[in-house]
Amino acid sequence: MELSILNAAGASAGSVAVPDEVFGREFNESLVHQVVTAYLAGARAGTHAQKTRAAVRGGGAKPFKQKGTGRARAGTIRSPLWRGGGKVFAAVTADYSQKVNKKSYKVALRSIFSELLRQDRLVVVSDLGLEQPKTRDLVAKLKALGMDNVLIVADDASEALYLAARNLHKVEVRNVLEIDPVCLIKFDKVLLTAGAAKQIGESLA
Repeated sequence: MELSILNAAGASAGSVAVPDEVFGREFNESLVHQVVTAYLAGARAGTHAQKTRAAVRGGGAKPFKQKGTGRARAGTIRSPLWRGGGKVFAAVTADYSQKVNKKSYKVALRSIFSELLRQDRLVVVSDLGLEQPKTRDLVAKLKALGMDNVLIVADDASEALYLAARNLHKVEVRNVLEIDPVCLIKFDKVLLTAGAAKQIGESLA
């Protein structure tokens, strides 16, 4: 399969060969949903925690004698009935991650790239190199390509490109190793450099 390449001005600049199995397969909606859900679940912190009566500090001694005080008997000041006591059903730290096989993850990414290409949301450019980290320069390049809500995937993302894009809330820059299912479907367009398209084809083939 050949993907058309555009230059920075939006004109045709040749093509790049990529594997059909990566950019030309059918869309597997159920698998993509599973992988995206698992990715979002893995990002959950799950750090909430409360202490039971065993974990609360203090309360080792019986607060008062068993009989003769006229009060209800008590064995510890850390009872859930007391102020400062433990929780009866305390929240514990949780792991929300879901297991996804490596092969299934790869197939899901292939499916996403293929669907992006079918929907004309995938664009390949020859180069997006910026000499200086100027946001206005990057905005001008994206405007020439007709894009404002875009994920830029570069094979050698320079520091200048990262710095130029960080003030644009609808633009994100990643290298090939940093892409994930969520970032690929979050933006209206995905802009690949020719080198990134080759790397993705090799890694997912």
